[in-house]
Amino acid sequence: MIGKLSGILEYRAADHVLIDVRGVGYIVYVSDRTLAALPRTGEAVALYTELLVREDLLQLFGFSSLVEKEWHRLLMSVQGIGAKGALAIQGLLGPEGVSRAIALGDWNTIAKAKGVGPKTAQKVILDLKGKAPAVMAMSGTLAEVMDEVIEAPEAPKPRKPAPKQNMAQPEALSALQNLGYAPGDAAGAVAQALGEAPDLDTAGLIRAALKLLAPKG
Repeated sequence: MIGKLSGILEYRAADHVLIDVRGVGYIVYVSDRTLAALPRTGEAVALYTELLVREDLLQLFGFSSLVEKEWHRLLMSVQGIGAKGALAIQGLLGPEGVSRAIALGDWNTIAKAKGVGPKTAQKVILDLKGKAPAVMAMSGTLAEVMDEVIEAPEAPKPRKPAPKQNMAQPEALSALQNLGYAPGDAAGAVAQALGEAPDLDTAGLIRAALKLLAPKG
């Protein structure tokens, strides 16, 4: 398995580049976004890679970061999304944009990628929603997405609202489950966070619960 290439950028085409690695030229397919960020021809370049193996085809796909590579792998696991489709989605949104769209259930944004229709975009959301938090944690976008969730428009509050902590608990549980956490795990983390700080608002409660749910080590 070829996991990374470092060499000289020989030439670039519309959807791929040629990288010279000590006299051996590798054709690597990349997204529009990755292509635009590459150095000029003749300069040093390094890309993480994923090798696609089929009966009659070997293709290398290149990524500027491990997060981008991981999203490509996950997107390809969705029925109807091939290697080129996964590149198109990341070329449009970037890994951070993919993270936000999946975490927020925004299939309309994913459907704007070339070759991806509404039904396929909805399947991307359904299949990958539970896997989004782990990849988002790799890129540090989890807290940013949670801010977007919290700042989304809310329904009008009653004239006499319930105590803050009582409202924060179900909202935090819903947000965590939407990010893919199991109901039991989410409930346990929220309960522990409230036990340690009963006056947390929704945003603070979600952040505290996420810290408790984060992988240890």
